[in-house]
Amino acid sequence: MACIAILVPGLVGGSAGATCMRAALSRLTPGTLRHLTLTSTMKSKRKTDHLERTASVVRREVVAAAKVCGTASESPSVKSLCLLVADKDFSFKAGQWIDFFIPGVSVVGGFSMCSSPRLLEQERMIELAVKYTNHPPALWVHNECTLGSEVAVRVGGEFFFDPQPTDAPRNLVLIAGGVGINPLLSILRYSADLHREWANKRSGYEIGTIKLFYSVKNTSELLFKKNILDLVSEFPEKIACSLHVTKQTTQISAELRPYITEGRITEEEIKDCISNETLFYICGPPPMTDFFSKQLENNHVPKEHIFFEKWW
Repeated sequence: MACIAILVPGLVGGSAGATCMRAALSRLTPGTLRHLTLTSTMKSKRKTDHLERTASVVRREVVAAAKVCGTASESPSVKSLCLLVADKDFSFKAGQWIDFFIPGVSVVGGFSMCSSPRLLEQERMIELAVKYTNHPPALWVHNECTLGSEVAVRVGGEFFFDPQPTDAPRNLVLIAGGVGINPLLSILRYSADLHREWANKRSGYEIGTIKLFYSVKNTSELLFKKNILDLVSEFPEKIACSLHVTKQTTQISAELRPYITEGRITEEEIKDCISNETLFYICGPPPMTDFFSKQLENNHVPKEHIFFEKWW
């Protein structure tokens, strides 16, 4: 889930960014990588552990060393990380997650990336945003992780957007609840990258329109709001967003006000987006994901046009 050069000023540009990049691009020794993966055992003792929930999900074979090169506070309960991954064999599709191996922590984490695959291709960086919980990997991220911390990562997941240049243009509707924004932000950022490439070169994949519906309790919990609004401003003909707050008690800023709806995302809003050319991506708490996927099916959206990921 999160932390881009935008979120950590000075991380990529300037001497600090150059030093961080050179350090990360020097490959860690095989012994170090082996230590990271072996000390994070594959055994799960909780029914809700990431490895147990995703045991049947396809993963890439590459387990890559990664180094923390930036952190930031995204909300009172969410911390973002920027990781440098030097291994050129490590790649991912927008929307996928990683197994997160931490030295000395027996439980393996599972975090969705919120960055575009283009950031990895160009800068060898990925971004995560991790909510504070008592789960050991999340506790480590919030309480022990520092600049230079070493971990190991492996890509998995069947929830992704990976169009090919010859595919027909598709509209996207992204429906997020809470930290479920992470994989959808990856898809949103990647879609923006694809559109830039199409606009500049008239080559690659031609994206349709993208509409993001994003629901949280209050505006302090809206992750990446500046990044989202920047994309809306950059591509007003392509990208739109509807930000929902369900328990707002303070005044909403003038900047956010035009995009905010007080109350939950409704079936009617989503129904208005249905077309033969539209794909729906949903990520959030299981009840929310179940509700919208079922409503879309009831409105005759083909199952192959509905993609969802649940978080626990």
